Amino acid sequence: MLEKNIGTEVDFDNGRPGMDLWVLLVLGSLRLGLNCDYDRLHDLANEHKTIRAMLGHGDWRDEHLYGLQTLRDNVALLTEEMLQEINAIVVNAGHKLVKKKTMKR
Repeated sequence: MLEKNIGTEVDFDNGRPGMDLWVLLVLGSLRLGLNCDYDRLHDLANEHKTIRAMLGHGDWRDEHLYGLQTLRDNVALLTEEMLQEINAIVVNAGHKLVKKKTMKR
């Protein structure tokens, strides 16, 4: 869904340094959910241990940092409408999973 809405003309190897779709989803969700500016998001992405773990940065030895301009250029692509669509996909998948479990009994 993210690939479809963000566009196929983007070179994910070169066009978004340090930002894969998972990172885009997590940081975009934070930005929209907290209604925060990019300076706060920059701080959260680089300094918050739990958020960094969700982004795939395991411990203090991982020195990967997200640039402020990289965040602005990439996270701005994730809209509230896209997050609502992702939410619907996740909820529907959860309902199917729970329905299968209850039918097995």
